[in-house]
This record gives sequence, structure tokens and C-alpha cells, in this order.
Amino acid sequence: MWYNQAMQPLPKNVQKFLWSADLAKLDLDKSKTRIILNVLNLGDWAATGWLFSQYSRPDIIDAVINYGAKELSPKSLNYWRLLLNIREKDLIVTRF
Repeated sequence: MWYNQAMQPLPKNVQKFLWSADLAKLDLDKSKTRIILNVLNLGDWAATGWLFSQYSRPDIIDAVINYGAKELSPKSLNYWRLLLNIREKDLIVTRF
């Protein structure tokens, strides 16, 4: 999150990518990893624009490094890994 700005409510165009979440109880800070991963995996141009304005680049990179191999499709993982300049060897690939 950009710490010099207040968190904004979840926009309608982003809500559709969080279909499994209870939006009435969703905390944008506590649920940031889930929000980041869902938007990176399923989101459109507008949703990813919101994501990068709402969360810091280090937060997004951290989510991809720590959970991307488990949570993102292979195509999405490769796209965001290249775009965010994350080396493949830095990904945590432990599976359940």
C-alpha cells in the first residue's frame, strides 16, 4: 500500500475478480495477497491499473515470489515474473 494515501474502497470493476471473497468483510490490507493474486491472475487492464495504484510494487512482487507458483496460472506467472523482473530462481515453489 502507498502509505501516504488512504486505502480506497474496492471498485466494482475489481470486485468481479474476487468472486470467492465475502466483499462485505474484505479488508484491503489484511487480504492484500489474495487481492493481488486474483487481480494478477484474472484481472483486466482497469483492474491491474487499480492494483498498482493501491499496493506498492514491493508488495506485489512479494506476493508473486511467495505465492505465485502456487496461485497463478503458468501463463500469468511467467507474464508477471517478466514484467516485474523476478528471476525464476527467486520464486518459492513449495506446493502443498
